[in-house]
Amino acid sequence: MTTRTVQTTGRLVDPDALPDPPRSYDMRQRKQLGRADSALIARFAGRTDVLVSGEGYLRIEAENNDETYAPDLVVAFGVDAEAIIRRNGYVISEVGKPPDFALEVESESTGRRDYTVKRVAYARYEIPEYWRFDQSGGRWHDAPLAGDALVDGVYVPIPIHREPSGLIWGHSEVLNLDVCWDESLLRFYDPEAGRFLPCSGELQLEMDDMRDRAAAAEAEARRLREELRRLQE
Repeated sequence: MTTRTVQTTGRLVDPDALPDPPRSYDMRQRKQLGRADSALIARFAGRTDVLVSGEGYLRIEAENNDETYAPDLVVAFGVDAEAIIRRNGYVISEVGKPPDFALEVESESTGRRDYTVKRVAYARYEIPEYWRFDQSGGRWHDAPLAGDALVDGVYVPIPIHREPSGLIWGHSEVLNLDVCWDESLLRFYDPEAGRFLPCSGELQLEMDDMRDRAAAAEAEARRLREELRRLQE
């Protein structure tokens, strides 16, 4: 079947795309998800078979409008990411597998649903890992940070560690990263590299710092060349 697109309000829309789910993000949620998205997108930037998203419905069947789940963040490996984006949603029966990782950021209106109803649903969808992040420290979820791994069709809690510094973290086998609650910020830590994944703002700061250091090094090199020239005269 030939896929057609139509122009609507300034953007191309695939007529076969799923509708946009209703969203009620507050500014705090957007901040957390923006950081998470940019960090993970940069992490897997070299791969075209990785989806990092959280903008559409997650369904087993596209036509089942009773499936109204729309995770805040999903990561899937070994998929046609562009096809899923064009579909405007993740349809498990079409992709051939569930996402590998799902995460919900708390809100006052949906917090309890995240660790009850959605936990049951995502286990039924066979998502290997499901994480919850509550920037309030556990006011709206059952904990500041919680994760589950699917074992024989049942979610088993992932061990969560609390450091004296206040850092709370658990290891994601799927991402090979630590998922962290760091002073109310959602962050990812690379235990192999021994550093947090930078988000877009932090990447810009690193680039600016590298440019500043390069400029300083070049200025020092010019000074040394000039000094050498004077000594040789």
